[in-house]
Amino acid sequence: MPSTAHTSSGTRNRPRAAVAMKPDAAAALLDARSLAALGEVCDLAPLPVLDDFTTDRARAVLADVEVLVTGWGCPPLDKAALDTTPHLRAVVHTAGSIRGHITEACWERGIEVSSAAAANALPVAEYTVAMILLSGKRVLERARDYRTERRRDNWLATSTEVGNYGRTVGILSASLIGRRVIELLRPYDLPMLLHDPYVSESEAAALGVRPVGLGELFARSDVVSVHTPLLPATRGLVSRELLTSMRPDGVLINTSRGAVVDQDALVDVLRQDRIRAILDVTEPDTLPVAHPLWECDNVTITPHLAGSQGNEWRRLVDLAVGEAGRWAAGDGFAHPVRRERLAFLA
Repeated sequence: MPSTAHTSSGTRNRPRAAVAMKPDAAAALLDARSLAALGEVCDLAPLPVLDDFTTDRARAVLADVEVLVTGWGCPPLDKAALDTTPHLRAVVHTAGSIRGHITEACWERGIEVSSAAAANALPVAEYTVAMILLSGKRVLERARDYRTERRRDNWLATSTEVGNYGRTVGILSASLIGRRVIELLRPYDLPMLLHDPYVSESEAAALGVRPVGLGELFARSDVVSVHTPLLPATRGLVSRELLTSMRPDGVLINTSRGAVVDQDALVDVLRQDRIRAILDVTEPDTLPVAHPLWECDNVTITPHLAGSQGNEWRRLVDLAVGEAGRWAAGDGFAHPVRRERLAFLA
């Protein structure tokens, strides 16, 4: 459905907009600068933000809203919610995944949807590249040992397995994040393999990677970085067989979703001290205090921090402001979410 937020003569008319997300998400994302920037392109409803579409205030606000700026904790935009928003034409999401709040009812209404997934992909890719390089030099383990022993090792006796020259990096899925990792790794002497059944050989060549089967990816890579979304077909995709096929001292990095990896199998392989792992995501997202992964010295677990945090939230809001401005001017979204691609999104 085309935007109604501009006149036929092209004169810009600020659409009525409201913010829908958890209050703590709004407090983190929307500082005075961000609100002022949104106010430049939209007629923004006064705060507080909407986190419940069933209240009298929400119904009053939604009655004339054309654009909804959403974030973490936005209630589902189901038919009941949309019945209270007869003028809603666009949703601008300030985070990555739209799962949980965009429903079939939105597509049926012809509502245009934008996501800041591209902006959120960058810090995840940066984290991944940092961990690839740190793991190649065994920086985290050697720093731990140095703190414990308080003396330097014999650097001339360093194993030839240590270092980042010519290490093969396997990318599992050319998702938004996977593609950013590939882009950021290009300056390094790290040959890259890719497994993604939806990427052709010519597209892989354009990306600068070699396409391989899933088994070959794990068997030939020094580092395997997981970027596939969690779908019914990818749950447990990284199986015991694949993990045991990895090269000795191979590294598994997962910044996708914990359930993509067979976690019980990973624990068993880690206990054999054959491979290492760097996990920013686990299943569940916060592991129980007695979970055996905590006891594995060859795994680094970070608290789901690879995505946007701190000053990186501003990048998400800047993208959302740009999208709202484009839509208001009748130019459409630069980062649209397509209904037909929804099944492949994280």
